[in-house]
Amino acid sequence: MSTRATVLYDAPGPRAVRINRILTVIVSLALIALLASVLWALGNKGQLDGDKWNIFTKGSSWTTYIIPGLWATVKAAVLSIILALIVGAVLGIGRLSTHRSIRWICSIIVEVFRSIPVLVLMLFAYTIFGEWGLFPSTQLGFAAVVFGLTMYNGSVIAETLRSGIESLPKGQSEAAYALGLSWGQTMRKILLPQAVAAMMPAIVSQMVIALKDSALGYMIGFVEVVRSGRQLGEYYGSMLPSLLVVAAIMIIINFGLTRLAERIERQLRAGRARRNPVAKVPHQPAHQGLETKDEAMVDWHDPAHKDLRGTFE
Repeated sequence: MSTRATVLYDAPGPRAVRINRILTVIVSLALIALLASVLWALGNKGQLDGDKWNIFTKGSSWTTYIIPGLWATVKAAVLSIILALIVGAVLGIGRLSTHRSIRWICSIIVEVFRSIPVLVLMLFAYTIFGEWGLFPSTQLGFAAVVFGLTMYNGSVIAETLRSGIESLPKGQSEAAYALGLSWGQTMRKILLPQAVAAMMPAIVSQMVIALKDSALGYMIGFVEVVRSGRQLGEYYGSMLPSLLVVAAIMIIINFGLTRLAERIERQLRAGRARRNPVAKVPHQPAHQGLETKDEAMVDWHDPAHKDLRGTFE
């Protein structure tokens, strides 16, 4: 299978292909040697013994550690992304407001929270919530994690929404104003629905980020899936198997969300996203280095569609 040219690089010639293959073999052998040395070292310390994995046959390992930690992670991620959508919508629309003061305030909030690391936001919230007694002590970690994820992802979504609205053709808003619609009606009925549909893949990507960043709550005592997996490994003396199982769980969840984002993106290209965002749309294999207009816009589910490429009458 030959490598196609893209907008990033030209198709490699025969010499470049040979060099790439040689480098691929060298790197693969080096990775295999590194993996073998790691497994050998772990085997000498007894970390690969079969009895280390027996802890996962016990129901208490799942009901006491893995499942509660996973539930806390999912709960924090889902709640934070819902709040982030609300915050992002308010701040994103506020940055496009006709009032200068509102634009100024929303811009400061977005730039500040988008520039601060998520862990710093969690530590700050944990300290403030504890000093002011805003939440019970048992919920401080959860509240701080949700606050940090909400404000960071909300700021990112706000910027994504703003750029999505500004990327729409100016003629749409001008036509709406000519018809007598106000700024709010134009934003709510014309511009915002298009921007939200276009940013659906980005929203799902932020869900993946929120799910992974929830593990940072480990630093403030929030018992999420990584911390519970570590506690399980420390209790039974099987740290490596516990962390590997936790990693596998997170990979499966994030892989599912990533595939969902890819499917939504294909739906947007086929023009069917609003009807059913999770329905399967066949992907037409590209024969060009660049995606052509008919590949991006044609609805391959239309029974009346007839492919005329390569036919001559």
